[in-house]
Amino acid sequence: MDIGIEISLYPLTAEFIPPIEDFIARLNRDKRFKVHTNSMSTQIFGPFEILFETLTREMRVTFERAGKAIFVMKVLGPFAAPS
Repeated sequence: MDIGIEISLYPLTAEFIPPIEDFIARLNRDKRFKVHTNSMSTQIFGPFEILFETLTREMRVTFERAGKAIFVMKVLGPFAAPS
């Protein structure tokens, strides 16, 4: 089942841009799903299990590297992933 997740990351640090760029870059390295980024959020589209497996791993990395941060997510599903 394909789903879409919209994610916004708010690192609770004065240097907030590097953790956001790092998180997005790590998502883009995974070619198993589609990633679309704009100035407000990043959307990922693909199989339910793969997206949540990836988010579990990458959110942990962000917390370990950046410290306190807030992730805001909206989940849409099921649907056909955009091309």
